[in-house]
Amino acid sequence: MSKLCLFFSIVFFLLTTPPSFCENKNTLEHEKSKHNFLESSKQGERIFKGLVLKKTKLKACISCHNINFSDTLNWNPSAWDIAHNFSNKELSDFNSILNTPIAKRMSEVHIDYNYSEEKLSHIKNYLLRLKDDGEEYKKPIVDNLILFLFLGLLITLALVDLFFTKKIKYKFIPILIFFLALGYQFKMLGEDAMALGRNEGYAPDQPIKFSHKVHATDNKIDCRYCHTGVDNSKSAVIPSANVCLNCHSIVREGRNSGKFEINKIHAAVENNKPIEWIRIHKLPDHVFFSHAQHVNVGKRECQECHGEVEQMHIVKQVEDLSMGWCLDCHDKTAVDFNTNNYYSNTFKELHLKLAKEQIDSVRVKDIGGRECARCHY
Repeated sequence: MSKLCLFFSIVFFLLTTPPSFCENKNTLEHEKSKHNFLESSKQGERIFKGLVLKKTKLKACISCHNINFSDTLNWNPSAWDIAHNFSNKELSDFNSILNTPIAKRMSEVHIDYNYSEEKLSHIKNYLLRLKDDGEEYKKPIVDNLILFLFLGLLITLALVDLFFTKKIKYKFIPILIFFLALGYQFKMLGEDAMALGRNEGYAPDQPIKFSHKVHATDNKIDCRYCHTGVDNSKSAVIPSANVCLNCHSIVREGRNSGKFEINKIHAAVENNKPIEWIRIHKLPDHVFFSHAQHVNVGKRECQECHGEVEQMHIVKQVEDLSMGWCLDCHDKTAVDFNTNNYYSNTFKELHLKLAKEQIDSVRVKDIGGRECARCHY
């Protein structure tokens, strides 16, 4: 009888227990698993950054593998790259990669690394978290904002004293503070407004560590081999991965980066995915600019606008590319008027003035370089 009662009690319990009981249990297990993962990834982060209590002669991973952008080219794979390539591998495979890196010169650094499975698991979990969260970025400096707010405070105090408290004996002092602070605020606003949309010094981290110095200077590759549109089209053209493979189907290992970066090119082709290069030099949409007009017709050198790119490991924007900068160039630059066939049958009046020595040269501004419709249409 007692067994029968127990049976019916269990059946009753199962029938009357709300589904949320099981769901709550699953939720608790999920939260526990998530908590364990976060704790493990935090330990992995400390190991990766070398923030360990026990002293060791081994280099911290972060000393070779960046976790945020650097304006100096680091040939070692970034932590984010490692996360995307190796974080999903089995722990044994991950350990094998750690002990035998793709780049030969990295093997010398890794030779004494011998992490336990537990520590490897922590590092792997940190990389998994990094893969999901993305790279770490330094917080922006807010010095200008602090200065602007401080000046606003000075203006407020000057006005309060001038009209209400009247603590300062000489009225010209708060008046002077007011106008100086307000004037500097206007100066800051004007400079920031003019700089809006200009990216002088911009040097983003590219998906592949491509060095123009290695390719253009060390290996003497002509710019036009990759940038095929520079002579005949508006854009210089960013080369496709297939252009890279013209060389890298044979050259499979770089002397600086080993196989890691070159493998990205092959992966892009094999997966039929373009390499997502980040554009650096970009003009506003309402501006027309033609490379063909400047390079082919105007005989301008790449370095005049882009700086000495052939010496750059990381390409950056050297000039601000403002309208004033363009117009200044048009005002100063002399046109190769007599020997350039492009101008042979045009601008007859200017040819006549040159022949009569009424002018000694023709500048870009003389042939429409300051006409609004040339760039804005």
